[in-house]
Amino acid sequence: MTNGADILAQTLVAQGVDTCFANPGTTEMHLLAALGRTEGLNLHLCLFEGVVTGAADGYARMSGKPAATLLHLGPGLANAMANLHNARKAATPMINIVGEHATYHLACDAPLTSDIAAMAGTVSDHVTTPQAANNVAQDTAAALAAIAGREARVATIIVPNDVAWTETEVPSAALPVAQPQAHDPADVDPAADALRQGPGGLLLIGAPHITRRMAELAQAISDSTGCRVFTEAAVGRMSRGGSAPSLRRLPFHVDPATSALEGVADAVLVGARAPVAFFAYPGRPSDLLPPDASVLPLCPPLGDVETALEALAEALGATCTTARKLAPLAVDAGAPITAETLGAAVAWALPNDAIVVDESITNGLHLFANCGDSPAQHDWINNRGGSIGYSLPVSVGAAVACRDRPVLCITGDGSAAYTPQALWTMARSRLNVTVVILANRSYRILTNEMSKIGAGAPNEFTLPLMSLEDPAPDWVKIAEGHGVPGERVSNARSLAEAVARCMAEPGPRLIEAVM
Repeated sequence: MTNGADILAQTLVAQGVDTCFANPGTTEMHLLAALGRTEGLNLHLCLFEGVVTGAADGYARMSGKPAATLLHLGPGLANAMANLHNARKAATPMINIVGEHATYHLACDAPLTSDIAAMAGTVSDHVTTPQAANNVAQDTAAALAAIAGREARVATIIVPNDVAWTETEVPSAALPVAQPQAHDPADVDPAADALRQGPGGLLLIGAPHITRRMAELAQAISDSTGCRVFTEAAVGRMSRGGSAPSLRRLPFHVDPATSALEGVADAVLVGARAPVAFFAYPGRPSDLLPPDASVLPLCPPLGDVETALEALAEALGATCTTARKLAPLAVDAGAPITAETLGAAVAWALPNDAIVVDESITNGLHLFANCGDSPAQHDWINNRGGSIGYSLPVSVGAAVACRDRPVLCITGDGSAAYTPQALWTMARSRLNVTVVILANRSYRILTNEMSKIGAGAPNEFTLPLMSLEDPAPDWVKIAEGHGVPGERVSNARSLAEAVARCMAEPGPRLIEAVM
């Protein structure tokens, strides 16, 4: 006979879900058994729940379809929440399966009992708990329909243990899904007029995936009008390099961001929200646009961005060109690894069709721009949620989704320390991921932010809470302990050569770049 867990797994496969990242426990054993015996589902074990959800995020960003996760009760979900937050901010489709105590056992208040639905609600757009095995099919179908619609992207289905093991034969049917919201044609001409004023007009673009075509259209609009063009400060995925125009991101830090937007009179938002500061700072604005700037939303977030840009380009008579002259790339042989030389080294080494997962933070100031001028076509993934420790797990998922493409993960040593367990999954699944650890032995962003936010300069009392010295993590040994070969480099040329070599070899590799 078929049980509720079987029906859930069968419903996932029937509606296109083919991959599940898991860290199960006792309450998930029936779910695990069903996922394992359902044809068409690929399972990957992760040693920490934050790796599970980050990997599902990376898989969905690159495959364009939802991944599933399997988590153990409330504490397992709690461990997973930071990267669920990041996935939700990136509008990544994902369905989390969280085991729950049997319905009759909840009243016992056993040690692992918690309010799973309340926790899930903070990082999910859709939360459901089937109360009987006969409800599993339709509740699962409803969750999948929700995350394919116009707004929701992350769903969590909480499955009581007795619901999972109870026999049922109730099947599900796919539910209708709302199409992406189109722009209003009446908004196109006012948007075009706003951009015709040149630098006083701003075109701000946001999308879960900024395609090469979107970049070409945006550049054509800028060339036609002289308007400023930015993407949001962080993008879920951007296709770039080669002949694609190198779009600029709105700066992360509040001062360069307000400077970049100074003098904007009209802002046309295409798939983007009006920009705000990442944090509040004394004497600085939360809203980054000038106070007297008007805002013209042409296409909502998760809307049909490419069609809206096509309409705007047509109204302006803007024509796309694909020719772009790229300067030869070079790396100074003896230069130390710095924020400046890092970008040149990676751009020089980047192979065609690579996927770059960027968590370089303070040392990545030049990285994005340099790689945008690389002759190698590639996809760029950023952290839209801001919770660190996302890049190693996201790289796992991206590599699972795109087995034929090399993945480059660039991360600070502080961020990497949150989710080093991802290295084990890279080794276990033999994934083509090259990890570059930027070892500056500190939470450098905190030393930069402390005085900016008005808390004074770092001193002998606060610096120890921002330093990763005494002892300094040995990332080569950490990698090798997880089954990943590692090496250490200390100058830009050695870094470039190591990245090029490692990305050309199958399987995972780690490079510790001493800064």
